[in-house]
Amino acid sequence: MLDFFTIFSKGGIVLWCFQGTGVTESFTGPVNALIRSVILQERSGNNSYSHDALSLKYKLDNEFELVFVVGFQKILTLTYVDKFIDDVQLHFRDRYKNELEQKGALALLNSHFAFEDDFKMLLREAEESSKARGPTSMRSFNASLKSQKTVKSMIETKGGDKGKEQGGKKNKNAKKEGKEKAAEGRTAHNNLLKWSDWNGIRHIEITYLMYLILFPSTPAAEPVKGEKAKAPTSAQKTEENGNQGLTQEEIIQKKREEFIRKRMGAPVEKPSKSPKPVKEKPKGKEKRVWTLGGSSTKELDYSQSNGNGAHAAGDQGLDAQADPGDLLAVDYDVLFKMFLSPKKGAFGGMFGMLKGLVGSKSLSQEDMEPVLDKMRDHLIAKNVAAEIASQLCDSVAKKLEGKVMGTFTTVASTVKGALQDSLVQILQPKRRVDILRDVLEARSQRRPFVITFCGVNGVGKSTNLAKISFWLIENGFTVLIAACDTFRAGAVEQLRTHQRRLNSLHPPQDHGGRPIVQLYEKGYGKDAAGIAMEAIAYARNQAFDVVLVDTAGRMQDNTPLMTALAKLIAVNMPDLVLFVGEALVGNEAVDQLVKFNQALADHSMSDKPRLIDGIVLTKFDTIDDKVGAAISMTYITGQPIVFVGTGQTYNDLRSLNARAVVGALMKA
Repeated sequence: MLDFFTIFSKGGIVLWCFQGTGVTESFTGPVNALIRSVILQERSGNNSYSHDALSLKYKLDNEFELVFVVGFQKILTLTYVDKFIDDVQLHFRDRYKNELEQKGALALLNSHFAFEDDFKMLLREAEESSKARGPTSMRSFNASLKSQKTVKSMIETKGGDKGKEQGGKKNKNAKKEGKEKAAEGRTAHNNLLKWSDWNGIRHIEITYLMYLILFPSTPAAEPVKGEKAKAPTSAQKTEENGNQGLTQEEIIQKKREEFIRKRMGAPVEKPSKSPKPVKEKPKGKEKRVWTLGGSSTKELDYSQSNGNGAHAAGDQGLDAQADPGDLLAVDYDVLFKMFLSPKKGAFGGMFGMLKGLVGSKSLSQEDMEPVLDKMRDHLIAKNVAAEIASQLCDSVAKKLEGKVMGTFTTVASTVKGALQDSLVQILQPKRRVDILRDVLEARSQRRPFVITFCGVNGVGKSTNLAKISFWLIENGFTVLIAACDTFRAGAVEQLRTHQRRLNSLHPPQDHGGRPIVQLYEKGYGKDAAGIAMEAIAYARNQAFDVVLVDTAGRMQDNTPLMTALAKLIAVNMPDLVLFVGEALVGNEAVDQLVKFNQALADHSMSDKPRLIDGIVLTKFDTIDDKVGAAISMTYITGQPIVFVGTGQTYNDLRSLNARAVVGALMKA
């Protein structure tokens, strides 16, 4: 079922591989294509990749810097592959953890990974589990709920009798459920009121304290069987009177403390049958209670005070009569705070801050999610297409997931550094476009080097064609400009003006009496593909070094014009196809490049159609630090930005500095 499975390090060392029976072709080609097109180009947000007739799935292990790749035929639908590759990764890590922790390529080369038996066992289990989860057969009519209905149940009664009957049943069921819930509540409440003796000391079970804390409005417990209800005494009446002026929370807390004192057996003075009248002291100046200053419960608790102002013996609470050697009773206030605000870590203050900085754990998706959301919004604000920004952040998350953070590094700095590296990698081309070297090679073959410019309307194709002409002339090459824009009025005259100005900068007498720049044009309304073919033939006969083909601007949705462009490129087969796009676009850059490439592929007569080879980014001087279009264009095509237009003069042509662009992109 599987064609191959390979495990290799990110440094390129193959640790273990498996090849299916009957498979003779080597898997190095598909794996190398995966590395070049996906892993190196930071496109690992999606874990699948297609190469010819094969479908590849891969998984990155960032902790040990490993890559797991499985390949199988496209026509097969293998549902177990994703889980299988996860199982293989975990099994391989667990078995060879000691070998993988050794740093350096030499340690990996000296290690032996005998993983074939385990791999076959995991593959067998995965295939059997997929067979067990096969499609279930359709349920028969007799097994359905519809077959169990009777004719009587389908007849609707008049006058709402059926509704009344259902309502009566519903009320009965509701009453029954209410009684059951009440019985369960009483049982749970009584269970929470259990007391236990340990070493002669009666203590309250923590469960009851949690019950009081979580349910402060719960009424007092029902009396235990065997205890008789007592009439309220005068002391209790005095306590109720003493609650005046207290908040509800303070009254609840005071009742809790009184309940604990009673349960712990602390003696409470019983008032005499005929209490002596107590002379009320004249009220002094009352203390001012500030709103935000808080209040002390002990200062406000007058319920247990006697006539002399001294508190009763019950105020000793939980600290009453502890024998030497016994454990101290738990303070109620401490326990209350412990349940309401549990500690998040063992250390606080400076130690907590250092613990957040020191690399002590591997990164997870939850750790990175807040930072990645901010990074995504930042990229979109810098003119990166929204879809591209999301894919970039997903790729960075997959690249960092499971990776152990460095010492004294935060999650934000780690994610930002990884994103910067990814952006630089995207802007650096996977193949180098060296036009001067290619022109010299074409000259040695006695043929012109042909460059075709295409793009939407108004992006500056003709202007930047003139800039590139000046750059080629400065390097000692002769240029022929083919005026294939036979649609726009004034297009030929614009190119003739550029030709005249360039020849004035480099007079013919300085080059043996021959104009160094010439224009080949046939007027308007002609076939652009035919004009380009004639211009290339003329350049070959006249020994021109470079032919620059100017085409009409067209929107990506204009099917007839896109068909004409595909025909021009398919017929003349230029050496380089440059897409001219402006740096002002955002999401539109994605749509333009995708549809231009799609049109070139659909209307090509070759099995391997010519697509866009490079990008010319214009109006780069008008965007300040919003350089996101460069990222969007290179990410979509995978092709480099060959030139950057930075002004209106012939000298305003630059090559792209990837790190400078990324620096401007990441600037807050």
